[in-house]
Amino acid sequence: MELGPRGIRVNCVAPGWVETDMTREALADARARREIERSIPLGRVAQPEDIAGPVLFLVSDLARHVQGEVVNVNGGSVLVG
Repeated sequence: MELGPRGIRVNCVAPGWVETDMTREALADARARREIERSIPLGRVAQPEDIAGPVLFLVSDLARHVQGEVVNVNGGSVLVG
């Protein structure tokens, strides 16, 4: 509400599990990884590129009328409407 009139869009990307340095230890355990992957409807942990696409969309002119949104990028593990 405050920043929109100034031409500033505020949106959020909320990732699920992503293969990064931060998750390396948790995902290194094969059993834990299988459990995590079972909890994701797409059946896999995201790669950084999977998160980059929605970010690029939000910063592009394609999203020029998107404001105040949370884009969940989690393979369907948290289904919200």
